[in-house]
Amino acid sequence: MTAAIRVEAIKLTRSLVGVTATLAIVLGMVAVLGGITAGVAGGNTELIAQAGPAAVLDWHGLLAGASQITAVAGILGFGIVLAWMFGREFADGTISGLFALPVSLSRIALAKLVVYVVWATAVSIALVLGVLAVGLVAGYGPPGDGTWAALGRLGALGALSSGIAIPVAWIATVTRSLLAAVGSTIALVVVAQVGALAGAGGWMPLAAPALWAMSEGEAVTAPQLAVSGIIAVASAALTCAAWRRLQLDR
Repeated sequence: MTAAIRVEAIKLTRSLVGVTATLAIVLGMVAVLGGITAGVAGGNTELIAQAGPAAVLDWHGLLAGASQITAVAGILGFGIVLAWMFGREFADGTISGLFALPVSLSRIALAKLVVYVVWATAVSIALVLGVLAVGLVAGYGPPGDGTWAALGRLGALGALSSGIAIPVAWIATVTRSLLAAVGSTIALVVVAQVGALAGAGGWMPLAAPALWAMSEGEAVTAPQLAVSGIIAVASAALTCAAWRRLQLDR
């Protein structure tokens, strides 16, 4: 199992997809927040009208904008990496070679998920540090207790977003298609946004983490938030089970 984890970690860290996704999520967030901050400070009325709560030049406005961006970019970025990790084995035809390894396919799938979780956690931490750097550079001063709590929720939002993207791994497996996995990633983002706009609130698991972070933990209850975690665990279990049942002729 340790060897499988090491191999999957090497695949991800040395892949263009892994590096690009990491930079896109972290540096993309910093760039967008920096652009919003500069635009608001410069008096761009159109940007101020569109930014909403993020148009306020303080820690609260900065973190409001960061949560909104993470709610969409997080699922999209994490989902694409999952689609590549699982879907590429079928797209490149390397899945056949995995049957010859002394490690079971279910353990290989588990190794992929372990590496993914570690990577997603690191990205979420880097995301928080990036937002913290933007706030300090913008001159918002040392973060207070409320700001640290909001930064913690932002990190949790990143982690939860990576969890609710795990169904992509299962879809990539059952469809044996990289394109289907990428399409399902986009579908997750759309469903989350539509659910939030429709007023589903905390009972929409795909949107609950974002609503929780943006409302400072008031709009979503702990049981509602836990459903998002259950989806992640259940999807991981389904993915490993699907890999265990894989056959060469199908």
